[in-house]
Amino acid sequence: MPRAWWKTPLALVLTGIMLFPVYWMVNVSFTRRESIRKSQPFPFDFTVDHYRVVLHEQLPFLGTSLAVGVGTVALTLVIAAPAAFGLAKLRMPGGRALSFVLIVAQMIPAVVMALGFYSIYNRLGLLDTIPGLILADSTIAVPFAVMLFTAFMRGIPDELIEAAKLDGASHWRTFRSVVIPISRNSAITVALFAFLWAWSDFLFASTLDREGGPLRPITMGIYNYIGAQNQEWGPMMATAVVASIPTALLLILAQKYVAAGVTAGAVKD
Repeated sequence: MPRAWWKTPLALVLTGIMLFPVYWMVNVSFTRRESIRKSQPFPFDFTVDHYRVVLHEQLPFLGTSLAVGVGTVALTLVIAAPAAFGLAKLRMPGGRALSFVLIVAQMIPAVVMALGFYSIYNRLGLLDTIPGLILADSTIAVPFAVMLFTAFMRGIPDELIEAAKLDGASHWRTFRSVVIPISRNSAITVALFAFLWAWSDFLFASTLDREGGPLRPITMGIYNYIGAQNQEWGPMMATAVVASIPTALLLILAQKYVAAGVTAGAVKD
């Protein structure tokens, strides 16, 4: 059956509508301050001054976001991969109950978790710290990571695990030398989603940042340009553009691994 001719133009129109806010963000970031209110469709009054301001003032916040993102990825992988191996291949007792708990954990509103973290961190002295943000962001990423890893590892043939046992490999050696290399696509998918969650986090960052110190992530650093009486739209949009570049590059580079990692668990054993 021939493809309907109207689907491609419709898809282009819908894509343009969805991407228009991104275009406008870039447009404003290159427009001089005195011309922003004119709402010109193109940056006729072109300038890169906003980016100079961002690179001068926002680099510490970008560094914090990078540290939190990488730390969240590392902690998520360290916890989720062994947990999923135990659920999928070691037939751990209570596995079904744990899987149910992981599903319930994803339903808990983040604002409730943020308030709980604030109370605990205030007692432990972890407010305004990078490890505190890493731990908080990991609580969002770990349940998803365990479920994704488990779905994939259940599809690994049991014959591979048995062959490793016959060769004298321990559970840990089997996990490290057999399961992890096979689970590369799932690991990349988990790492990408964990990084994106940590990079874009605002709720935990705003709740657990008590003093507005230099260790704030970029999602909080952008608030330097928002005041009660005035908003610096140029630097604000330039900051948003700069903050979007790492995530866009990661999505482009990892898209084929993400597609394979997400769909792998859909195949029946």
